[in-house]
Amino acid sequence: MTTLRPFTCSDLLTYNNVNLDPLTETYNLGFYLTYLSRWPEYFYAAEAPSGKMMGYIMGKSEARQNNPRDWHGHVTAISVADEYRRLGLAAVLMKLLEDVSEQKKCYFVDLFVRVSNSVAFSMYKNLGYVVYRTITNYYTGPPDEDAYDMRKALSRDKEKLSEKPCNDPDFPIEAA
Repeated sequence: MTTLRPFTCSDLLTYNNVNLDPLTETYNLGFYLTYLSRWPEYFYAAEAPSGKMMGYIMGKSEARQNNPRDWHGHVTAISVADEYRRLGLAAVLMKLLEDVSEQKKCYFVDLFVRVSNSVAFSMYKNLGYVVYRTITNYYTGPPDEDAYDMRKALSRDKEKLSEKPCNDPDFPIEAA
């Protein structure tokens, strides 16, 4: 039986099997520790009965200044070890992050996914995410690659305005 639990500092010593994937962004330890200290409620691990890490999700809540309707949850990273894929674990982790975002009264959840990552793109679409915009050369290469900025409206966004596609090329990538 899989255990879903808050991610801990010691997990940083056991997550290599999850991050050994060319589509998973691996960050420096300070980056993970910053998320763990600032947004611990958005950082979860999935653990096998053997104690082996199966996957994790890391995120945050944020908004641009002067736009309260931009208050949202953000999926910074989600990854599942190869041997545990296709079991629905990523969907369970996404639901955890969406639930935290609902509790924080966010309007939507967003994430970035490589245009070439068709498996992840299909999963997000099946979970109700829509393409908000495409960001040119978001991922650095070689080769550089575009990303889809995908969003899913939460209950606070009753009109689903957050899912309306953005065609403004100058729209900021990150919340300020």
